[in-house]
Amino acid sequence: MDAPTTRDGLLAKLDTSVAHSARLWNYLLGGKDNFAVDREAAEQVLAYMPELVQSARFNRQFLGRAVRHLAGEAGIRQFLDIGTGLPTADNTHEVAQRIAPDSRVVYADNDPMVLVHARALLVGTPEGATDYIDADVRDPEAILAAARRTLDFEQPIALMLLGIVNFVPDDAEASSVVRTLVDALPAGSYLVMSHPTREVNAAAVDRAVEMWNSSGAAPMAVRTPKQIEAYFDGLEILEPGIVTCSQWRPDGNDETPASEFCGVARKP
Repeated sequence: MDAPTTRDGLLAKLDTSVAHSARLWNYLLGGKDNFAVDREAAEQVLAYMPELVQSARFNRQFLGRAVRHLAGEAGIRQFLDIGTGLPTADNTHEVAQRIAPDSRVVYADNDPMVLVHARALLVGTPEGATDYIDADVRDPEAILAAARRTLDFEQPIALMLLGIVNFVPDDAEASSVVRTLVDALPAGSYLVMSHPTREVNAAAVDRAVEMWNSSGAAPMAVRTPKQIEAYFDGLEILEPGIVTCSQWRPDGNDETPASEFCGVARKP
């Protein structure tokens, strides 16, 4: 792919004048890898939707529970995590390789800061492998081509799309992106997805999205649980189905409903 590979090359692409979802999410999770524009956008959204901090944490906890199930009970050893976000606690490769050290994980994101931090911090086990792709979710073919450097597409892969498809606001394009990615996976693979909805505190979500979309950042969309379920067409959705992130196989955590809904499904 024609993308800068050095730290300086990546940072040269960094635009600090516009908020980015990865850096905003980092701020919500208590991280320090963000800029004033990200913090300002986050605080504006939080003024209408203070539960967004908890929603971010629920989404992160869902990632951990889903990866633990896949690397453990389901025996998955390959993960393609698109829309990675900035490194924080319990990243996909850490959760997977804690259970199966030979797990192979490919991360993809289009924020230069994510790629710089990923290459510095996301170091996997000697038995496994990690790779990092500078790519946009709206270019699934490029992601798949680069992922083949590390992943074996003859063996099951877990496709992780957490809080990223909402940044493809056109419904037809979003469906096409997900279908292209899923179609490339072999039988026995899994789709793991989370996506914001209006099911919890609709008025606040609408106002927060309106403010985000007027900030100059990449526009986003919210979708209904029924729309989210459509991304899983042809797949076997695991129990408990399409639910709020906090209620997907909770392990003693607070089950307060979150604005993010999620699901995990197996490709037959």
